Amino acid sequence: VPLVESWGGLVQAWGSLRPFCAASGDSLINYVIGWFRYALGMEREGVTEIVFDYGTTHYADSVKGRFTISSDNAKNTVYLQMNNLKPEDTAVYYCAATDGTNVVVELREHEFDYWGQGTQVTVSS
Repeated sequence: VPLVESWGGLVQAWGSLRPFCAASGDSLINYVIGWFRYALGMEREGVTEIVFDYGTTHYADSVKGRFTISSDNAKNTVYLQMNNLKPEDTAVYYCAATDGTNVVVELREHEFDYWGQGTQVTVSS
């Protein structure tokens, strides 16, 4: 399923951003959608995931309490609400999808078959 992320953005520390991930053509029903991020010099990190039609979510410890993932069936879109952003959240954020399951996959990167093009999120101090 082709995935497209919205523009991420530039924000000051403690600010908020809400990028989204949309599917082109196919419904996201029966998919798990995840967000991953890649910061320069770091390994790619799983951030959060959601079972699109059940709403079950899972978060990395680094973003718990600050980030919220949600899905909108009517718009076939997943949102990533990012609050209280920190400079260390600066990264390219990718959405990804895997089908054939209705439970979270614990952000295991190899489980995700479809990837968006990535969007830059920059948090200034």
